[in-house]
Amino acid sequence: MTVHPDARAVGERVETLIAELRAQSGPRTAATAEELVSCLVELYGAGLARVASILEADAAGSRLLHQLAADPLVESLLLVHDLHPLDTGTRVRRAVDRLRIQGSVEFLGVSDEGVVLVRLERGGHGCQSTAAQVTDAVTEAVMAAAPEAAGVHIDDVTPSASLPLLQITTRPGATL
Repeated sequence: MTVHPDARAVGERVETLIAELRAQSGPRTAATAEELVSCLVELYGAGLARVASILEADAAGSRLLHQLAADPLVESLLLVHDLHPLDTGTRVRRAVDRLRIQGSVEFLGVSDEGVVLVRLERGGHGCQSTAAQVTDAVTEAVMAAAPEAAGVHIDDVTPSASLPLLQITTRPGATL
């Protein structure tokens, strides 16, 4: 089986190469390289749109498109070209459902400004570094699932910590 490249890593490499061209050859060469990349992305996007359209025209093809969208590389390409068969809400719900964190994450919707709204409810205990890591993990998962979002707003609900009641009694059978 062929190993698929990480789309994010390839995108970062393209940016690095264009920056190198800009530094070594000047802005004109870099602009030409950017236009070349843009043309290639547009061409491949048009081809991918045609494939998605053909698949969606048939029930079996539509199921196949959903299976393809489950592959991380194919999903990233579908997202880049706004061809993903699932809407933003479904993708965000799926992403937060995959998170393994203490507490619950609930998708609340998308604001008029395009910001994904999420409610994060945690237990009443835990350290602040963990809280920041959980918030970062939720933000990263949402943005990966919905890169078209303008941002993520997390309504962080942490109930106040309540300490368990400690009762001190004598041992059974002990005398005072």
